[in-house]
Amino acid sequence: MPTERITFTGHAGDTLAARLDLPEGPHLATAIFAHCFTCSKDIPAARRIAARLASMGIAVLRFDFTGLGHSEGEFANTHFSSNVADLIAAADYLADRGMAPALMIGHSLGGAAVLRAATQIASSKAVVTLGAPSDPAHVAHQFDEHRDKITEKGQATVSLGGRPFEIKQAFLDDISNQNLRACIANLNQALLVLHAPRDNTVSIDNAAQIFEAAKHPKSFVTLDDADHLITSPKDAEYAAEVIASWVGRYMNLTPPAPPPGAPEGIVRVSEANSEGFLQDVNAGPLHHALADEPLAYGGSNRGMTPYGFLSAGLGACTSMTIRMYARRKNWPLDHVWVDVCHDKIHAADAEAPAGQKVDQFRRVIHLEGALSQEQRARLLEIADRCPVHRTLEQSSEVVTQLA
Repeated sequence: MPTERITFTGHAGDTLAARLDLPEGPHLATAIFAHCFTCSKDIPAARRIAARLASMGIAVLRFDFTGLGHSEGEFANTHFSSNVADLIAAADYLADRGMAPALMIGHSLGGAAVLRAATQIASSKAVVTLGAPSDPAHVAHQFDEHRDKITEKGQATVSLGGRPFEIKQAFLDDISNQNLRACIANLNQALLVLHAPRDNTVSIDNAAQIFEAAKHPKSFVTLDDADHLITSPKDAEYAAEVIASWVGRYMNLTPPAPPPGAPEGIVRVSEANSEGFLQDVNAGPLHHALADEPLAYGGSNRGMTPYGFLSAGLGACTSMTIRMYARRKNWPLDHVWVDVCHDKIHAADAEAPAGQKVDQFRRVIHLEGALSQEQRARLLEIADRCPVHRTLEQSSEVVTQLA
């Protein structure tokens, strides 16, 4: 996926570092991903979820909160409310680019932050939380042993994830003054809650409390044995798949209209990506498809291959021809489908002139219904009368001229 390294101004005027993961095709919507407490925009779960959403047309902005990762500012001067303000600043940045976010995704404390921020972002239509606490004050247990020192001296150095962080009394005061459940009750957006039952950092009870506080539409999906950081690739991919499937129900992801259609009787193939092989295929003014090559051959695998289209033509014509004959004969053919595969074989195997390779299309025809053996055999014969079959078996002429 194409990725832009960008910066924007955070809540306190500091420059925040971000990545904007963009779709290779049409841009259908935009999302913001908020990372977990003391994490960064580059955690594996964020990368994988952003990649999956980008593949379906959703651009994803993931950024480092003030004082974390590659962003400027002092972490010691931040708190939950400042994270919320950074999220609103990110939404404003995207709106100024004509990409106002419709989806907010947050992991752990970032999930609590998007629940708060989404109510202040007019363009937001849906919210997803992963392992989020129902109360921001939940994170305070990570430095319980330092609480007295923080209270006495106003701040203390706390080790989180093996790294030292300055935690101030203002941080504790801020998270203790949050009423997130009231905010969730007034969300008025679609909500997806993802949480692992074995999460040892934020218990699944938090997910139940978030879900109960929210109004419909809302969904709750467990992440089975995933850990809190969703470090396993398969768990992150699963979460990404769930989000990608769920979000289509609550956001308009209709692709833009295809390029202007070709004249009636013309199949127009137009390059859609000069760096790969993606092609727009217009059959007359009404029908549009995509042609491509697999990833292994340098394509993006967003459409059938040229030989796939050729096989589809043979299969479609075969099925239509069989149906037309059975209909005319009033035979009990309930359903027909045709499996087609293509390969290059040695001419000797096809009883063709030696020293050549020829194209072989193999058809497997499936007929359902109370047909006699004679009827089935006759329909198999009729398949060979398919016009595309005859065209492929006979020599064809391709005439080419420069426009």
